[in-house]
Amino acid sequence: MAIVFDQDSNDLRAARHPEKAHRPDTPIQRKPEWIRVKAPVGREFAATKEIVRARGLHTVCEEAGCPNIGECWTHRHATMMIMGDTCTRACAFCNVKTGLPDALDTGEPARVAQAVAKLGLKHVVITSVDRDDLADGGAEHFAQTIRAIRDLSPGTTVEVLTPDFLRKPGSIEVVMEARPDVFNHNLETVPRLYLTVRPGARYFTSLRLLERAKELVPNGFTKSGLMVGLGESREEIMQVMDDLRAAGVDFLTIGQYLQPTRKHAALDRFWTPDEFKGLEQIARAKGFQMVSASPLTRSSYHADSDFAALKAARVAHLAK
Repeated sequence: MAIVFDQDSNDLRAARHPEKAHRPDTPIQRKPEWIRVKAPVGREFAATKEIVRARGLHTVCEEAGCPNIGECWTHRHATMMIMGDTCTRACAFCNVKTGLPDALDTGEPARVAQAVAKLGLKHVVITSVDRDDLADGGAEHFAQTIRAIRDLSPGTTVEVLTPDFLRKPGSIEVVMEARPDVFNHNLETVPRLYLTVRPGARYFTSLRLLERAKELVPNGFTKSGLMVGLGESREEIMQVMDDLRAAGVDFLTIGQYLQPTRKHAALDRFWTPDEFKGLEQIARAKGFQMVSASPLTRSSYHADSDFAALKAARVAHLAK
């Protein structure tokens, strides 16, 4: 989920998104106390930044303006964003820039693996921009990155957060053949809001992608995430939970949508911490093995410890 962090001015952020200039300005609501975070500082934060920069890599932490970047980078946890920093879609919620991407960098998988080794990551999340310009949507690049990490850091578990590979037959098979430890694809919102929030995506295509990943690797873990605060109802969220469980999804994340600029989708409201706890209880009751739901929850936030908890939950479930 691509959410903005208060480190740039709105004007600077808007300048990254000329493709959204046709959208009407929507005032940005003031954040409540429970959604605020400290500015990123410190030696370890700087060290993580240098490791990423030295290898010419992009992270979703920076490109999407994640509010958790200070905490995660201080612990040397960075989510790599492969295939460039330019997305072929212009989702109304996302702070990653849109345009015509450059050609794929064939040396990127090896440099990602080097950064993972240098950071000493036990668990890494690899995501990407949408690459509708590629015949396979970038599936083979994902597979090469997984294999490169395994070659250099065989003890590191790999989680991938992929696009939907819309109208790209065979792409999910390529990714799953590389055996990621976790396959993640975010539904992001409820079906009713797709045309305005994710106009380039299709709800049931994304749902089927998650189902297919589980079919291909039945013992693998699948994961998906939702944002709240876009105008969805509690009942709609519960229906999405049911759809995800029917698709065999193991792990659900739910976080608060934060409006990046006045040109992005308007924030409907802030959900309270107690409401997130309620959503977590409902999701667990519906059978998800792992649930992370809080205002600051993002797809890769605490992904390492959550993966350990997910494995433990499966062991406990099988032991019953």
